[in-house]
Amino acid sequence: MTYIKSKWEKKGLIFKPKGNLDWSLTHAQVPFAHLINDDILRIFYSTRDKHSCSSVSFIDVDPGDPSNIKYVHKLPVLQKGKRGSFDDSGTMPSWFLNHENKLYMYYTAWNKSIDASYRLSIGLAVSEDNGFSFEKLFRGPILDRNMYDPIWVGQPCVLKEEGVWKMWYLCCEKIEVINNIPEPFYNVKYAESNDGVNWLRENRVCIDFDFGNIDAIGRPCVFKDEGIYKMYHSNRKALGYRENKEAAYSIGYSESEDGMYWKRLDDLAGIEKSDVGWDSLMNEYCTTYLFNGVRYLIYNGNGFGESGFGYAVLRK
Repeated sequence: MTYIKSKWEKKGLIFKPKGNLDWSLTHAQVPFAHLINDDILRIFYSTRDKHSCSSVSFIDVDPGDPSNIKYVHKLPVLQKGKRGSFDDSGTMPSWFLNHENKLYMYYTAWNKSIDASYRLSIGLAVSEDNGFSFEKLFRGPILDRNMYDPIWVGQPCVLKEEGVWKMWYLCCEKIEVINNIPEPFYNVKYAESNDGVNWLRENRVCIDFDFGNIDAIGRPCVFKDEGIYKMYHSNRKALGYRENKEAAYSIGYSESEDGMYWKRLDDLAGIEKSDVGWDSLMNEYCTTYLFNGVRYLIYNGNGFGESGFGYAVLRK
């Protein structure tokens, strides 16, 4: 197989919260691009309050020019759960898809942890008004840690193909204390479902971390192009990733013929960190969409989304 390096042309920052809403003081993290129609691209994102608890909201932009913001929603569409619940410390959007005239949101649920800072699981919410409001389908998670996924799971990507629901998700395999901070090591695994709710996991690792080089693989974004599964993901090291440009998150890339066995092709991702500005330390948590034959990439920059999200256009 011949692999071709992508070339992304950066277009700049799209959105960063103004910090004038009590539920949205900082961050526009983990964006997801959902095409409503030829005039509206709805970008869902996670934002934080003064306690760093995340909730979900969105903006509407021109799909052909995402820098043209048409609408900023002033309310959260999904918030943390009640005390003691699986999402009582925050909700973070991960993947959206249409099913039976409803919009499904697979989201990452946050719990605080005494010894490991946090614990994640995966929840499911549904909207009947194209994302203006969501209802959680269950009081508990649809995916949580189990015998194969020992610490936590999160950030799912879900595709539905010929009646089979396919999920790529993060699995935290271990926690190590580095410079007195518990740091997670996580990879990307695969699961299948017949209904999008009940998932079969067989401990299938798609993209693994390798110690000292890439210690965590984050936010898989999978799409199919000319019969090939393509995945953008976020790579970082365990040491110094908050402040060191070389260790911090960068956008990686992999390809697969079947969606289960993947070849790492990070050098072909085609997008680098800028020399200065909002994405000079990090670029990560990307989502992609196709509009009028052009592929777009929406991604976060510095501070895990604290600097907002911007976009790039694929120039082959």
